[in-house]
Formats: sequence, structure tokens, C-alpha cells
Amino acid sequence: MSELVPGGNIPLPGGPVSVRVPGGFDVSALITDDGGRVGGDEDFVFYNQPVAPGARLQGDTLTVDPRRLRAGATRVTVAVSPAAPGALLSDSPSPTLEVADAAGRTLARFSPPRPRRETVLLVAELYRRGDGWKLRALGQGYADGLAGLARDFGVEVVDDDQEPDAAAPPPAASDAFLALVNSSRATAGRRPVSADPRLISAARAHAGAMAAGGALSVETRDGVSVHQRVVLAGFAYVTVGEHLVSGPRTPEEFVDHCLRTERSRRTLHEAAFTHAGWGRAVGGPSGDTYWTALWAVPLTPAGLDRATGEVVRLTNGERARAGLPELAPDPRLATAAQAHSADMVARDFYSHTDPDGGRPWDRAAAAGATRRTVGENIACGQRSAAEVVEGWMNSPGHRANILGAGFTHIGVGLAGGGRAGMYWTQLFGG
Repeated sequence: MSELVPGGNIPLPGGPVSVRVPGGFDVSALITDDGGRVGGDEDFVFYNQPVAPGARLQGDTLTVDPRRLRAGATRVTVAVSPAAPGALLSDSPSPTLEVADAAGRTLARFSPPRPRRETVLLVAELYRRGDGWKLRALGQGYADGLAGLARDFGVEVVDDDQEPDAAAPPPAASDAFLALVNSSRATAGRRPVSADPRLISAARAHAGAMAAGGALSVETRDGVSVHQRVVLAGFAYVTVGEHLVSGPRTPEEFVDHCLRTERSRRTLHEAAFTHAGWGRAVGGPSGDTYWTALWAVPLTPAGLDRATGEVVRLTNGERARAGLPELAPDPRLATAAQAHSADMVARDFYSHTDPDGGRPWDRAAAAGATRRTVGENIACGQRSAAEVVEGWMNSPGHRANILGAGFTHIGVGLAGGGRAGMYWTQLFGG
């Protein structure tokens, strides 16, 4: 049985699994495709609609059989909300997720950080990976209520009695935001980006946290960074960018603000970005408007291979300029490097020595590498292969590894969603 932390995941056995959140919460689920959108209103499972193909809600337990989900479904996002109308999650005991197989054996538990002003908590997601399924712990708070959550995933919800949430722009403002952004990108010769409900959820949560603290910050007073919110919302990425801005009152003013400086404009017009999410909230001593806009490329095996392959290519370019032979890719070193990057994100550390005392050569050996000498470079915060290799080359110790004459092989790993964003690992062997 695994005790999960936010962002942690486990493989699921074949057949149905049950997800239970005891304690008087309303459990719900959204069945989506890779783009994070439902196929129709029937993909929203909750107390008034407890059954969908492959999913059944009974009391506090949701049973999911991935084999029987509707065609095209690749993800099931599980949420909880207070049973009492209008209540906050902070008014209830902190929820705990329990996952069991078809025989009732407990597979994992997850106790997310205690929610504050949120009314809905995304607790976990079941997602397809290759031919199997996995479960990832989330723990992402959501301030817009169950109806707002459903709308952001594409469910048509009509609730005329509910007052609009001041932290969430009305649909017209959201449509205007995306239209303005894509118009600006088109002028720069860039492809449009698509709205993603998980990025929207993360952006709204971060904007609300900045407003509550009255300050712009990558990491807010609750100790959560904007990059962590993205992954906690269920969006694994290969690269991400953000705008954290206070002052603009409308989407037009926000986009104008982003176009004023070269660095901010470069992020808005970055050709690689394919998905976007945004949120705004009013708060702080002077009642300012705080914005978070997120731009990202979702993580796919092909995208990961391209990014790590670019690091290898750039590294070998530096070696060629120094008159050194190229390093050959080693899949075992790559496995160890990828595991270390993912571990730094999952366990929130940044070091060549992991919390269990493991060192680079230990990780290489555990992955089956048989190199006699091992060296490692790590970095965090860089957004691209070019940026991270340039940074390493500007650091004497990292440069010495890249240009090490005794090294013959290389493996590269990267993972996004840690406190500093992207975490990179180069593992050398000779």
C-alpha cells in the first residue's frame, strides 16, 4: 500500500478500481480525453447523475473500470466538495482518498494539504499511460464551486440562482481573452493556443492565492508555486511559461501589458506553446487585480524524446567545438537521469544526493548502467534545451563534465512541476 504525496502516482491493476473519500463529502468525476474536455454532459458523474459508461458513484465511493469507459476517454478526474451547500472545505475534516482493487485490497491512500477558501478539491486522476492506467494524486483546490469546475471541463451547466464568483471572469471575458491572445499570436506568425481547463484551474488558484497575500509571487504564502499548481491540476508538461501581473482590469489591458516588454512579449508569442489557462482575482490592501496566465506544451513521450534529444545534440555540438568525440546516447543512463529529475519534482528537493542518500553512480547502477566513471549535471528553472545547455556551459564545474574527455556516453532526463519549474539531469558515463 502506497502513501501518496501531491504529484505521486501508482500503476493500476487491470479491471475496476474503487476510489473512496469518507467523511461526508460529495464525490464527483469528470471523464475526459487527452485535451481535458468531456465528450458531453453525460461525462460528469455526480450525485444527480451517478452512472456513466465505466464509472459508477455509490455514496462516497466511485468505481471506475477503465476498460468500459466510453471511446476516446483517457482520463478520469475525481473531485470532492462539501456536502453542505455554500460550505468551504476548510469547514470539514481534511479529506483522505482511499484506492482499492476489485478484491477490496487497499492500493494507496492520499491525504492532501488542508484546503482553505476552496469549495472543490481535485483529489486524484486516473489516466491512461501506454497500454495501462495509472493514478496520480492531485490535491488542487478550486474556488469556483462544482458548477464552475464542470463548466471549465466543457459541461453545460445552467444555474441562474448562483451568484458569479468574483475571482472567475465571466464566459464572455474568457472568450475575449483567448481571442485577443490568438490575434496577437497570429500577427507574430504564431499558431493559436487552445484553452485547457486544468491550466485554467491552476491559474485561477494562483491568482486567488496572490490576491489573498496581496503580492505577485511565483510561490505564494501557502508554500505552493505556480508550477506545482499546474501539475497538481493534472497537467503534466514538457515546457511551461507564465505571466504574473497586477493592475490590468480587462483582458485588453492585460494583453497590452504583456506586449510592452520584449521578454513578456516573447512568452506570449512563443511558437512552441499549444495550450493556455488564465485567471484573475481582486485582493490585497489596495484592491488590485491579480492575473495569472499559463502557457504550456503537454508532456508526451514524443515531446520528451525531442527535448532530451535536443540536449544531447547541443551537448555534442559543444564537444565538437572543443575537438572532442560525440557522446553516444545510453538508454540506461537516460532512465536514471529521468528518474532523478522526476524524483526532485515529486519529493521537492534539488541535489545530486537524493533524500535516501543515493548518489549519481548509485542511480546509474540501479538502472543497469555498467560505466566505470559517472558524472552528473543538474539544473532547474530553464525553459528549453538551449537555455539549460548554455547555463551549464557558463558554469565551470558543469562545463567540465560536458567537455570531459573520459566520458563516452550520456543520458538526459527532465521533469516539470517542481517548485522551480523544470528540473533537468545530464548523466555521463565512461
